[in-house]
Amino acid sequence: MPLGYHDKILHVDLTTGSLEVEHPGEDFYRAYMGGSALGLYYLLKLTETGLDPLGPGNVLVLALSVLTGAPIPGQSRMTAVAKSPLTEAVGDSQSGGFFPAEMKFAGFDAVVIRGRAAEPVYLWLHNGEAELRPAGHLWGRVTGEAEAEIRQELGDDKIEVAQVGPAGEKLVRFAAIMNMSNRANGRTGMGAVMGSKNLKAVAVRGKERPELADWRAVIEMAKWGAAHFEESGVYALGLFGTAHVLSSQNKVCGQVTYNWDSGYFEKAEALDGQTMATTILKERDTCYACTVRCKRVVEVKDGPFTADPHYGGPEYETLSTFGSYCGIDDLKAVAHVNQLCNMYGMDTISCGATIAWAMNCYEQGLVTSADTGGLELRYGNTEAMVRMTEMIGKREGFGDLLAEGSARAAKAIGNGAEDLVVTVKKQEMPAHMPQVKRSLGLIYAVNPFGADHQSSEHDPAWKPYQDRLTEIGVRDEPQHPRVMNEEKVRFALKTQHAYSCLDTVDMCQFVFGPAWHLYSMTQLAEVMRLITGWEVSVEELMQVGERRLNLMRAYNAREGIGREADVLPKKLKKALVGGKSEGLVITDEEIEQAKDWYYAMSGWDVATGNPTRAKLEELELGWVADRIGL
Repeated sequence: MPLGYHDKILHVDLTTGSLEVEHPGEDFYRAYMGGSALGLYYLLKLTETGLDPLGPGNVLVLALSVLTGAPIPGQSRMTAVAKSPLTEAVGDSQSGGFFPAEMKFAGFDAVVIRGRAAEPVYLWLHNGEAELRPAGHLWGRVTGEAEAEIRQELGDDKIEVAQVGPAGEKLVRFAAIMNMSNRANGRTGMGAVMGSKNLKAVAVRGKERPELADWRAVIEMAKWGAAHFEESGVYALGLFGTAHVLSSQNKVCGQVTYNWDSGYFEKAEALDGQTMATTILKERDTCYACTVRCKRVVEVKDGPFTADPHYGGPEYETLSTFGSYCGIDDLKAVAHVNQLCNMYGMDTISCGATIAWAMNCYEQGLVTSADTGGLELRYGNTEAMVRMTEMIGKREGFGDLLAEGSARAAKAIGNGAEDLVVTVKKQEMPAHMPQVKRSLGLIYAVNPFGADHQSSEHDPAWKPYQDRLTEIGVRDEPQHPRVMNEEKVRFALKTQHAYSCLDTVDMCQFVFGPAWHLYSMTQLAEVMRLITGWEVSVEELMQVGERRLNLMRAYNAREGIGREADVLPKKLKKALVGGKSEGLVITDEEIEQAKDWYYAMSGWDVATGNPTRAKLEELELGWVADRIGL
C-alpha cells in the first residue's frame, strides 16, 4: 500500500472527454516524487517538438507530491507544468493555499490534461471520482464569482477551486491559475494554457487521506516547527509577510525602481510590510497545516481604490512591480491592482513589470497618449497604472498589446523599445537585483523557465547560514554578495539543486530549505521517511532536484533553446542611479565566464548549455536522451 500518495494519476483528454486513471507504481514516485519533475515527465513523454503552447497539443499537468496533504507546515503546494506561451520554453509554476491538500484528499496525485474542449468545461474531482461538467455559465466570470457559483452548484462551501479568470480565457500570455481567488500559479502563463483548452476550473473535495508511515512522528515534527518558529529566520514573514523585505532591500539599494534604472526608491516606507500591518492589514492567512501564516489579507473600504479581503493582499513582488517599478507609493492602489490581478487571473510580476516598461517607453516618447487611449502612462501616475491593469485583464486597447508581455510588445513598437525590456527568455524579471546579489544574475540567465528569484539561495544568506548550507555540500568560504567567482557559481548551483528539489516535492521554500528556513534539508529527508517510509538522504533529495533541472534543460534543448537564450537584458548593463548601488552594472564578461563554470559543474555541454547523454543517464534519464535525440 502506498504511503503519502494514492498511486493515481488522472489523464483527461478534453477533445474526446475521456477520463483514465494511471497507476505508475512506487519506482516512478521514488524517482520523480511529484510536483515539477512529475509534470516534466509527462510533458516530455506526451508532446511533440515545436508545438503551439496555446494549441490542443500542449499538455498541462497539475501535480502534487508524495508529501502533499500530510499534517506538517509547507506541504500544501501544487505545481503546474506545460510549454509556456510567454517564453515558448518549459513552463513551471507553484501555488499554495488549501487547494493542493484538498486535491490529494479528493483521491489524486496529479492531473494530466490534453486536447481542447469544444465548449467551456470544469473538472470535478471528489473521493476518487472524476467528471467533466459544463462551464459555459462560468465563462467570463471573475474568480470570486466563479468560485462561489461552483460551490453553490455542487452544494458544498468547502470545495476548493483552481481556475482561470477572464485573462486566462482571453489568453493573456502571463495569465495565472488561481485558487482561493488569491493563490496563484503565477509565472510562465499557465493560466493561458488552461484557458486555451476551454477548461475553466478544477474543483476538488474529498476524504481520501493517504496513510503515512509514522503519523505520530509527523505530528511531533509539526510541533517542533511551531516551537521553534519565533527563533527562526521566517518569523518576520509571519508578522509582516514577504513585504517585510522591501525596506531592507531598499536600505542596501537593491529595490527595483523606475523600470530598473535605480535600486533606491525614496518612498519605499509607504509600501513596506510594517506600514501595511498598521494600516490596511485585516488578518494573517495561512495554507493548509502551516505555522508561518505569511499570507496577507487586506481591506480598504473607502477612497478611489478599495480592496476586498476575499482577494488576499499584495506580496513583496506585487508591491515592487506595481509600486517602485512604476514610481508609485500608494499602498491602497497597489492593494487594488493586486485584487484586479487576482480577479482576472494574472501574474502580478509580469503585469506590473510590463506596465513599468510601458511607462519607461512613454517617458522616452516611444509611446504616446494616442497609443494608450489617452492615458498619460508616466511614472507615478497611479490612476493610469490601475486603469492599464484592468485593460490588460480585458485585452482592451493598449492593454491588448501589453497582454502579450513586454518582450513581444517591444518588438511590435520597435524604435529602441526593446532596449528597455527587462526579461529573460521573454519573462519579466522579479524584484531582486543581481547588481547587488551577484549569483542571481547567473541564475536568472540560466534558469530554464526565465528569470526566477526562488530558484536558488540569495548571496547574503551564505555567511550567516554557513552551517546549514554545508548539509547540501556548500563548503567553500562565504563570498561577498557582489563577487562572482567559481566559489559563488558552486554556491548558486548547489542551492539551485536544493530549491529544485523543493519544487519537486512541492514544499514551500519559506518553510523548508538550505539556509534561513524553518526546517533544514536534513529535516526534509526525515519528513520524507516519516511520510513515505523511504530511507532518503539529503544526497538523494539533491539528486531529485538535479534530475528536475536536467529534465527542464532537456525539454528546452529539444525546442532549440540553449546557451544563446541564457542572457541578461541590456538594462542590467547600464549603471544604476542613486543610493549605495549607484554605478553598479552586470557585464557580459562576468556572466559568460560564470556560465562556463556553471555548465561544466552541471556536467553539460559548455558550448551549447545542454545536458549530455552521460549526465542524463547518470540521473536515470536515458529515456530523455533518446527522446531528444542525444
